[in-house]
Amino acid sequence: MRPKPDIFSHLCSCYSDLVISDDSQQDEGIHNEIREHCSDMILSEEQLKQVKCKLNGAINQGLGKTTHQDAIVKCFVTYVQDLPTGKEKGKFLALDLGGTNFRVLLVTLAPGDFDMKSKIYAVPDSIMKGTGEKLFDHIAECLSDFVTEQGVKDVSLPLGFTFSFPLSQEGLSRGILKTWTKGFDASGVVGENVVELLEQAIVRRGDVKIDVFAILNDTTGTLMSCAWKEPNCKIGVIVGTGCNACYVEKVENCEMFEGDKSKPDMIVNTEWGAFGDGGELTFIRTEYDCEVDKNSINPGKQLFEKMISGMYMGELARQIIVKFTKEKLLFCGKGSDALFKKYAFETRYVSEIEADPPGVYDKCRSVLRNDLGLCHASEQDAVNVRFICECVSRRAADLCSAGLATLIDKMPHYRCVTIGVDGSVYRYHPHFHNLMMARIRQLCRPDCDYKLMLSQDGSGRGAALVAAVISKQAGQENGPSSSSSSCVCPPQPPKSC
Repeated sequence: MRPKPDIFSHLCSCYSDLVISDDSQQDEGIHNEIREHCSDMILSEEQLKQVKCKLNGAINQGLGKTTHQDAIVKCFVTYVQDLPTGKEKGKFLALDLGGTNFRVLLVTLAPGDFDMKSKIYAVPDSIMKGTGEKLFDHIAECLSDFVTEQGVKDVSLPLGFTFSFPLSQEGLSRGILKTWTKGFDASGVVGENVVELLEQAIVRRGDVKIDVFAILNDTTGTLMSCAWKEPNCKIGVIVGTGCNACYVEKVENCEMFEGDKSKPDMIVNTEWGAFGDGGELTFIRTEYDCEVDKNSINPGKQLFEKMISGMYMGELARQIIVKFTKEKLLFCGKGSDALFKKYAFETRYVSEIEADPPGVYDKCRSVLRNDLGLCHASEQDAVNVRFICECVSRRAADLCSAGLATLIDKMPHYRCVTIGVDGSVYRYHPHFHNLMMARIRQLCRPDCDYKLMLSQDGSGRGAALVAAVISKQAGQENGPSSSSSSCVCPPQPPKSC
């Protein structure tokens, strides 16, 4: 059993610049057994350095040609080698699929400026878990609805497709789905070229003119979107329903890339959510992590992601709360039907509960009583539940920070690094930004100046920017000076890819 650090001194020393519940620092505020059990959720700086070391090794395996096939962290090359300059212009479509909702966007770019119109569409559970044909027919139908609504149905526009699932890219417009995540399980898609499936659905409809220029991951889209504003942006990370990151690697280190290596850089999609699937995180995983994993749609997979992302954060907190309730450490041992229902403790509750000022538990009491039916919850129950939420969210921030520090250290040639960030956990958790800033500083090389930049427009604009960069390279900008109604054909990847 690994040593248990004193949880209060740990929280105070690591996050002294943050607002943490006063009660979390008082012995009488937390039940001793709860404090003892929760210490398993607290990671020391030394443990996080071990995570860094193991992740760095896993990334190198993913980059290597002889080790890639068996690598846990795949580090797929994205075929995106050029970042935006801020001078791109024209109209571009973007499709952003990565969860239970997806967005379609019409982005109009001008030097240093942009206009974006978008619409959100739902992906029903029956479609998420149905056939791939039904999924892409649904997407094509929504695309048709959007371009009709925007008055560009008869205009052939380049489209960038953000597809936020593990892809093995074989070209800018060719991506093979390796596995579904985030609750998706549509049949007939794994092992297929996702762009081709979308194009086939568009052809089946026959009522829209859309050229799919590129497929990319949401992390790449986030990096591109932030790089349009901030040239030092070299990392993109998502901390939302899922968790993943990409970064700019030297092309000579990307051994799986068989294209033109005259350009010095390559954006690499790490797919670090799978880190730990080979046992690398056993030394810090808890019984709660094991329970969440066992009851997930993909047991044994995406273990790093399951310790960080919004899809699982609330359920991790619920598992801990349920255990302590059954041991009569919470709610006098009396739970509720809602509490004992899987995933009933939503991740947004963690953010809401921690948003209260120190010593105030109004939102926690509201969640316990109104959302979970625990009308008998006491003030001390609220103190304990908030403490549990703090432990879960801070561990998530710590692990994400260890990953980002690893990527910063892999780019020693950059003195300043901006990290583009998107995702609901980062956006809405009241302390996540500060937690990450403090922990990255502890873990990364001391000579690096870094900052976290919220991607205001999400990965949708990034997809449009990839399409813009590609069309610019091909000399086919569809701006006002050229005919926007002409067909724009994407460059084809080399046969060797």
